[in-house]
Formats: sequence, C-alpha cells, structure tokens
Amino acid sequence: MTPSEQRQPHHRTVLSFVQRGGRTTVGQQRAWDEHWARLGRDVRELPPGPLDASAWFGREAPALLEIGSGMGETTAALASAEPHLNYLAVEVYPPGLAQLILRIEKAGIENLRLLRGDAVDLLTDHVAPGSLSGVRIFFSDPWPKKKHHKRRLIQPAFVALVASRLVEGGLLHLATDWEHYAEQMMEICSAEPTLRNRYPDEPGGWAPRPDWRPVTKFEQRAVEEGRVSHDLMFERR
Repeated sequence: MTPSEQRQPHHRTVLSFVQRGGRTTVGQQRAWDEHWARLGRDVRELPPGPLDASAWFGREAPALLEIGSGMGETTAALASAEPHLNYLAVEVYPPGLAQLILRIEKAGIENLRLLRGDAVDLLTDHVAPGSLSGVRIFFSDPWPKKKHHKRRLIQPAFVALVASRLVEGGLLHLATDWEHYAEQMMEICSAEPTLRNRYPDEPGGWAPRPDWRPVTKFEQRAVEEGRVSHDLMFERR
C-alpha cells in the first residue's frame, strides 16, 4: 500500500497534522487489500456533495464521526460498544487505518467505516449540515511549542464548522492531556454561539471523565508523566 501524493487542502494553508511515513506489516497489508474497498474511502476520491452514510452502512442510523483514530484501539472499542451508531473514523495515517481494519476484522465489527484524509476537507465538502449525532476528537496533536499553536486542530473556525454539522443536541466531545490546550479548547468552545457546555456547573466546566472512554496510550503516558487529562462536552443548541 503506497499512499498517493497528498494534495494541499484548498480550505486552509496551515495543517494540524504532518504526513508521517511508516510501513505496513504483512497482516495489515492483507487486511487492507481484502477489506479497504468495503470499509474505506479516500476523502480526495469521494464524489461531490455529502457522503451517503446510510447507503454505505446499508441502514438508517445516527452517524457519529471520530477525528484522528490513530492505530484504532479506542475507535474499535467504542464502535463495538455502540452498535446502534453508524460510526465513521477519519485519519491521515495509512498504517493506522490498516491496523484498524485488522481490529474490525478480528472483532467482527459491522458498524464502522473509515475515511483517509483531512477532516476539514471531509466536513466542508462531504458532510451535510445538521447530519452528525456527535463528533469525537481524543488527544489530537497538542503542538506544545508556542510557535506551533497555530497548527492545533481546535481553532474557532474549525469548531464552528463542526458545530454546523451537528444535529440539535449533537455532542462535540474533546479530550486532551495538555493543560494549555485544554484551556484553549474550553475558551474556543465556550465562545462558539451555537454550542453550550453540557457540564457548566462542574469545576472549570470540565466534563467528568466517562468510564466508557478507553484509556489510550497517550493518556497512560500522561498519567505516568504527571499530566491530568480533561474532557470537554459541548452540545449543539
């Protein structure tokens, strides 16, 4: 599997991700060759207009989008635990998607579909307004150096875009283990007029950490390094 040249997204010039290299294992390659055509789509190759999720899943169900599925351990667990959802995951890293396909195959998960590419392009060009029951973004790159903060995914324009794609009452759920990034997320989400904090009376407005969200390797590393993770939950007004 050799990823094609990534085009520069036409909606922004500053990207929140970098194109990483990495080789797929024999097992990942086999899973990709056998199942990508059914389970995956390249964002750049989607036909114009909104993605027809119901046709892809073969059923009508609430659609949820996870942005940045990484190596897929959390994504597979969450999708498996929520069979009532049409669960979509978008990721730029091909080996991570290949590993997630392996997890889908092993666990027999039926309600998960994968998209390779930029989430901003996906949301802008291929997700209809008011069509998502939820968006999850767990431990996106914190770009900790001050000069790189502009690369962080959670920015006002992006949050406004996500909010516009949520149904009324739809939930934007964020999690990060970087204190400054968490504070930035809280400031940006609180300022978005179409969103409201689901937990305004909790200390700092932070959402209680849900038991159903698996502990990722990033979160475990944060615990070992003494960092506190924060969850934020904002719903569409």
